[in-house]
Amino acid sequence: MSQPPLVMWRDLSPYGAALHPPGHSSPRVLVIGGGVTGLITSWVLLDHGYHVTIISQSWASYHPDQPRLTSQIAGALWEFPPAVCGKHTDAESLASSKIWSVVAYHIWDAIASDPELSEAAGVRMRPADFYFLRPIEEDAAQLSKMNEIMASGVRGFHRGVDLIKKRNVDPSFGVVDAYEHLSPVIDTDQCMAWLMKLVQAKGAVMITETINGDLLHMEDELRMRYYADAIVNATGLSGTELAGDNTCYPLRGALLRVVNDGKHFPKVEAALTINADVTQNSSEFVFLLPRNDNILLVGGIAQPGQWDMDLTVDSPEVKRMRKRCEEFYPALKNAKLDEEYPFAQGLRPARGRNVRVEREQRYRGPGGKSSMVVHSYGHGGSGWSFSFGCAADVMGLIKEAILEERSKAMQMIGNFTIKARL
Repeated sequence: MSQPPLVMWRDLSPYGAALHPPGHSSPRVLVIGGGVTGLITSWVLLDHGYHVTIISQSWASYHPDQPRLTSQIAGALWEFPPAVCGKHTDAESLASSKIWSVVAYHIWDAIASDPELSEAAGVRMRPADFYFLRPIEEDAAQLSKMNEIMASGVRGFHRGVDLIKKRNVDPSFGVVDAYEHLSPVIDTDQCMAWLMKLVQAKGAVMITETINGDLLHMEDELRMRYYADAIVNATGLSGTELAGDNTCYPLRGALLRVVNDGKHFPKVEAALTINADVTQNSSEFVFLLPRNDNILLVGGIAQPGQWDMDLTVDSPEVKRMRKRCEEFYPALKNAKLDEEYPFAQGLRPARGRNVRVEREQRYRGPGGKSSMVVHSYGHGGSGWSFSFGCAADVMGLIKEAILEERSKAMQMIGNFTIKARL
């Protein structure tokens, strides 16, 4: 993986035009995918002087009866990997993901620290508490993760059993250890709307279109049609088709949305979780997250390979999920579902070797030309957590690919000139 300059807050502008507006000869990039990965990648490219066109089959919807994008359904609690759904296992991907998450943490933190931006983007810093059924020192993986979190620069770290009483967790559930830190919590509906307006203001062209087939075989046609020097594939589960990657699979999830106004139970102000890795069922965990001032998300489920979107509030696993969360946090027994939007389900885009951020490795054409496609998919439930970090690597790979292609073109011109003189 290439090592581009680290994209930090100083390199981005959350207002108005692009930080470094492109010129006539600036590179042009086609981004496929209108979720959080596609939009934030576009933001980074735009602010670094690229022309950007974004293609998406659909865009964020805000009507309760309309399907929402996976990026909207996501919990969007920033987590240091692996996330509480516990499916991030590839060592190489995990090492990169830790860097991506820290880059994203500091940028989300900067957004949340600006009152105007925080309000517009729906991003806030809240305590995020992680509970354990045995002392952390008895689990080498969790101990290592905690030590890395402490060294990562996150704010507000505190470890102590006092968090059990402080957050009204029932000790009879079996929790014996805990730590917390401040974490970006994102209102995904609000932030997706903000991101769409932001990239448009910076000059992105947004086109509704469905791309079918392997990008490797369509690359030349797409590049000619959109005058693109390079293509970014940020399509999530569609990586199966567009990248010819049969290791992609869904992690089906579901969330109950309950009213969190303090009337039916004490208002929950912190995220409260138990990792799937420390429960008896690796597909079920505890996930309580204040979405905004009035809604609490209750989860969680991570069912690998389940494509059907047929869960309801009465499905056995959803009832089990609610019961588990009520046993952990008894005050939830009085919770009332949000009447307008009580239940959400979606398919996290997972992958066999976890997140893929790399240039297409397959050659195209009879001449063995290198592909100009850069992939960014397979984020599982961590698209928001890795967002700006992945975008930084994508930008570096795009820059590298374009320089390589232009260098080859100049070399060909030089060789032709020499032959002509001879």
